[in-house]
Amino acid sequence: MKITAARLIICSPDRNFVTLKIETDEGIYGLGDGTLNGRELAVAAYLEEHVIPCLIGRDPFQIEDIWQYLYRGAYWRRGPVTMTAIAAVDVALWDIKAKALNTPLYNLLGGRSRQGVLVYTHANGNDIAEAVESVQQHMAEGYLAVRAQCGIPGVKSSYGVPKAGKPYEPAERGLPSESVWSTPPYLQHVPKLFAAVRNACGDDVHLLHDVHHRLTPMEAARLGKDLEPYRLFWMEDPCPAELQESFSLIRQHTTTPIATGEVFNSIWDTHDLIRNQWIDYLRMTIVHAGGITHAKKAADFASIYNVKTGFHGATDLSPVTMAAALHFGTAIHNFGIQEHMPHSKLTDEVFRSGYRFDAGYMMVGEEPGLGVEIDEKLAARHPYKPAYLPIARRLDGSLTDW
Repeated sequence: MKITAARLIICSPDRNFVTLKIETDEGIYGLGDGTLNGRELAVAAYLEEHVIPCLIGRDPFQIEDIWQYLYRGAYWRRGPVTMTAIAAVDVALWDIKAKALNTPLYNLLGGRSRQGVLVYTHANGNDIAEAVESVQQHMAEGYLAVRAQCGIPGVKSSYGVPKAGKPYEPAERGLPSESVWSTPPYLQHVPKLFAAVRNACGDDVHLLHDVHHRLTPMEAARLGKDLEPYRLFWMEDPCPAELQESFSLIRQHTTTPIATGEVFNSIWDTHDLIRNQWIDYLRMTIVHAGGITHAKKAADFASIYNVKTGFHGATDLSPVTMAAALHFGTAIHNFGIQEHMPHSKLTDEVFRSGYRFDAGYMMVGEEPGLGVEIDEKLAARHPYKPAYLPIARRLDGSLTDW
């Protein structure tokens, strides 16, 4: 079998997606996701100009060798654009191989380790009362784990809170918007949110919270300690992780579990965090971290140190990545939980998938390969539209982490 063609499908069914389709001389093709929220066309150009020409004529079964060729062979390594492009190729190759062998992709990763993949979804509100109601609604839908966010008094446009009653989508059309951030009211308010949620929803639901890189290590340590009575499943991205040692300070002061890594793109971003057991869950996602091949290496490394996976799964990842993550989570032993933000109806019409939600778990489909198809005619009716993630400034006007 040889790769005969590869092309991009760039579309915007309610939000932007970059999809790579790799075709072979035996009529089998594979899909890979190359979406990098707010920088989609950078990945598209990298694939179109530099990667696709190198794929033609290669054996798609040689996944490890092609991965190394694209990573080591380019000399310039890592970075979100490069690793997202590699991931698009890698996942498409796994899709081809599983289809050629007429088996669901998880069987190529070792087979089933579990029947279903535990997922969490997002609950939010402009205030605590709305957030509590949102958690209860998701529990009624069958979710066993829920991430809770709410507006912060005195802070405009709080992270994770949707606008105008629409589902939360951080990327906005046009140039980046700016929001104002203040840490003191946030630190005072979040423990009140989880006290109210626990009081209203009981002890059985798993609760999660996303700090979104906005605290210093000591501020994060304080928050984790204040949240201990409410037994969170995790506190996510408490501070930026470029300086991995920051998490040592957080770990010294709180027993609240810590998750981080959705912006990671390499196993080297996780090295000290994992081997020192400074985190409990690795959030690194397949699409931004070089695909299934590289994510498997990171998960295997994490398993040695009792760190579980908790992959990013927001709507900025297409159903192609969600399917890949579910096959991955079905197979690996140290799976922890999978983020699940349901895509819009239109997105699900463009990307037809075989996975489904059932009583708190996602069930992967049994179709050969990933189990995802793309309706290219419908996709073409929804062309790319520029969109950016917001930025945040402190009260004094200085830029801070969004």
